[in-house]
Amino acid sequence: MDKRLLDILVCPICKSTLQHDAEKNELICKADKLAFPIKDGIPVMLVAEARTLNA
Repeated sequence: MDKRLLDILVCPICKSTLQHDAEKNELICKADKLAFPIKDGIPVMLVAEARTLNA
């Protein structure tokens, strides 16, 4: 994931910063407990596509 892109992407719900999980190829929003997938190098920032994280 390009560091410059990660610096400007935020959660579409709460606008907080995202953490990159390279192992699972996802962007994580800790505030909303959601994981947004990265498909073919493109972050999918749709809430409907996000995976809910366990507590």
